Amino acid sequence: MSELITAELVDLDLSATTKDAAARSLAERMAAVGRVTDLDGFLADVAAREAQMPTGLDGGIGIPHCRSEHVSAPTLAFGRSARGVDFGAADGPADLIFLIAAPAGADDDHLTILSGLARRLMDPEFTAALRAGDDPGTIAALIRGEGPAPETEAAARTDARKAEVPGAEASEAGRPLVADAPERASSPADDGAPFRIVAVTSCPTGIAHTYMAAESLTAAGRADGVEMAVETQGSAGFSKLDPAVIAAADAVIWAHDVEVREKARFRGKPLVDVGVKAGINRPAELIAEARRKAERGESAAVAEGVDGPEAGTEAGSGADRAHFGVRLRTYLMSGVSYMVPFVAAGGLLIALSFAIGGYEIADAKSVADHFVWGQADSWAALLNQIGSAAFGFLVPVLAGYIAYGMADRPALVPGFVGGAIALTVEAGFLGGLVAGLLAGAVVMAIQRVPVHPTLRGIMPVLVIPLTASAVVGFLMFIVVGKPIAALQGALTDWLNGLSGSNAVILGVVLGLMMCFDMGGPLNKVAYAFAVGGLADPTDGSLKVMAAVMAAGMVPPLALALATTVRKKLFTKTERENGRAAWVLGASFITEGAIPFAAADPLRVIPSVMAGGAVTGALSMAFGCTLRAPHGGIFVVPLIGEPFLYLLAIAAGTLVATALVVLLKGARRTTAVPAGEAAATAPEARVGATA
Repeated sequence: MSELITAELVDLDLSATTKDAAARSLAERMAAVGRVTDLDGFLADVAAREAQMPTGLDGGIGIPHCRSEHVSAPTLAFGRSARGVDFGAADGPADLIFLIAAPAGADDDHLTILSGLARRLMDPEFTAALRAGDDPGTIAALIRGEGPAPETEAAARTDARKAEVPGAEASEAGRPLVADAPERASSPADDGAPFRIVAVTSCPTGIAHTYMAAESLTAAGRADGVEMAVETQGSAGFSKLDPAVIAAADAVIWAHDVEVREKARFRGKPLVDVGVKAGINRPAELIAEARRKAERGESAAVAEGVDGPEAGTEAGSGADRAHFGVRLRTYLMSGVSYMVPFVAAGGLLIALSFAIGGYEIADAKSVADHFVWGQADSWAALLNQIGSAAFGFLVPVLAGYIAYGMADRPALVPGFVGGAIALTVEAGFLGGLVAGLLAGAVVMAIQRVPVHPTLRGIMPVLVIPLTASAVVGFLMFIVVGKPIAALQGALTDWLNGLSGSNAVILGVVLGLMMCFDMGGPLNKVAYAFAVGGLADPTDGSLKVMAAVMAAGMVPPLALALATTVRKKLFTKTERENGRAAWVLGASFITEGAIPFAAADPLRVIPSVMAGGAVTGALSMAFGCTLRAPHGGIFVVPLIGEPFLYLLAIAAGTLVATALVVLLKGARRTTAVPAGEAAATAPEARVGATA
């Protein structure tokens, strides 16, 4: 097994001033020793990981990291910056920067070393030694665990506890990590036993934050007199906590940014659910909150066999709960992400029915009463009515899963009920949004009410759905339903009345939103706005849908064209992605441009936004309409003014391509001195930072 870090991978005078530049400088050292096979491809993976969540930690530490197919062996590079580099930590820039690179199939031995480093970073004596050292070889040995770094009291105590606490094992990757069992804290039962907490930590990569949060919680538990057992669900897999340890626990803490696996094990326990960085930065607060919830008799609304919001969505990620705006976006995106499959299936079936039988097929009799096997119109009517049935679920599903994102499974029933009522009172898409938020809020309020332990089992399956449905139904029918219906009607009238400059301005705004984050929150908001209009289509809402799809096709098409006309400006990996982007763009899959944006956001994102704005404006100005919510060029026959629509897409694609080529060409010119240009390989020149 090759050494994780060597003296060549240590830079004690890191001069970079931005996190991208710091990552590039350290990655170049990895490439120089043969640990990274494609520098730009690896940096794109690092940037994509950084976009999920900042990797700065309190205490002046930055740990950019990722798993990448462009890494040949698990590697760690270390840089020490005198000026500091901003990695998004709350307390300011980082002066100790670790770039961690793991292959896509990293072995458990190396991941154990990486997780060990993550935990050692919580030791102030270790970080002090890193700041004081002046020899790269000594620093590399210290990071490998071969140097004179003192063993922490925490580590010694953890070793002493291995055989005393059920489920306690060595604090290695994938094994539970257990704190001391102190004598001074007592459980809610006040039987003299220590207060017990079980915790789960995980992060998207499962390399660093997972184990740092575990170490932080363990140390805080020890200081607060709490018996703490932590299950790390990292890249090396995980060993489940002993069921006896979970059963004996008084409370549960989840510090995670990916879905907790097998979460039903923790049902019925008071639960604190936060992001992984909260576990690192404020463990004492989490322990205090767990105590308060246990005293109030709260329990986690996790039913057997249900793992909560879909893995990978922000709704279930435990993202930072401190900011209302972040939480609200998370809730709304949960609903939208579950709604989109209904939109795609129903919308495309309806579009196909129009292609076969014309728009008048929507008025056909029910195929349950009249269906002729040999008639195309009967098949068109069948497709239309199936698609319409799927579309009928849009608002209830949106409302139900907004509520689900807020309060888990018990909120599904009141959410669906509220969404159905929104349709009944003609509150439409806006009514579904409000119903979902109301349902989630009501369930969360009920969950805060202390209940006797004997009632905890029936709360999530009977009491909460029953009570919340009654409350949400009352609010939707009597209080907010009609005002929202009036607002929905006003919005519909406004869309129908759009013409001239107003329509063009709306097209520009929608185009910018579709291209800014390419599948992210703003993109989804614009798409959801357009899809909401299809539930009750009007001329204005069909124009909005056309503009949104057209603009969403621009980013991948523009990057595909750019990699074709100016190959030397892109790496080999990017050129390969460019070939795939032709198909993705044509299919209205905006995410096809994400690898390019992650690698060079300052040049790519503004360029595609400009192109998307042009396309959105032209589509609205041309009066193009679209009845299908998806499909790209494959539903062009269903588009009103199809040739003008394609012209709008082509114009935006050309604008975005020209800007990408211009900005990347300018970077290349300034990054490589004229005298060195002939001696520098194209692949290396492209990677230089302006």
